[in-house]
Amino acid sequence: MPELLYGRNAVREALRARRRQLHRLRVSSGVQETGVIAEIIRLAEQAAIPVERVERQALDRQLREANHQGVALETGPYPYVELDACLALAAERKEPALLLLIDHLQDPQNVGTLLRTAEVVGAHGVALPGRRAAEITPAVVNASAGATEHLQIVLVGNLVQTIAELQRNGVWVVGLEDDEVAQDLDRADLNMPLALVVGAEGAGLARLVRERCDFLVRLPMAGQIASLNAAVAGSIALYHAWRQRARAD
Repeated sequence: MPELLYGRNAVREALRARRRQLHRLRVSSGVQETGVIAEIIRLAEQAAIPVERVERQALDRQLREANHQGVALETGPYPYVELDACLALAAERKEPALLLLIDHLQDPQNVGTLLRTAEVVGAHGVALPGRRAAEITPAVVNASAGATEHLQIVLVGNLVQTIAELQRNGVWVVGLEDDEVAQDLDRADLNMPLALVVGAEGAGLARLVRERCDFLVRLPMAGQIASLNAAVAGSIALYHAWRQRARAD
């Protein structure tokens, strides 16, 4: 089924990445064709994609309440990959694996935030469970500012089995959980092939996922609020792991 991506960053990154089938660009007739919009049109023309000027109301009707910013891109479905491709990318870059596993996090904004961070730190892949989690929808693409289009994302049937497969391949799996047995993030050694697991908002990691992790980490806190938003906490942990490994190199 075709998808309609929206938002200037999401559309631009899909055109830059060219990983999807790209069918048609729609630009609102009232939008100024300068800056990012001009770049989007140029990228579409370079890819020989038809550019259609439409009334803003037509985009509003198609995308309902979405903030499309005057531009939409009709594409094919998201190009998921297999887990082996993520490990192969790490080997190709001659880097220890850095992966993000998302455990039943459903809010598109939170998922998009985590994916944006994963792309920024150069993660080799992301795994999402195929049920009870936000898949890569246009809303997630928009929330990630188009980072999805540059990431290798795996849709898995069973996250516990995926963790076991990573461990067989020498990847340490670390769960982010505010638990009494968890190590403080800034004291944990993360300079290794690593997969960070971030759980659902409120519920945290599923029991079987938590038990399968090699160890748990938590973010030390000094304030009065009990915990951070899952996407914020996961982003901090990912960034910290990346910087710790970079300093070691």
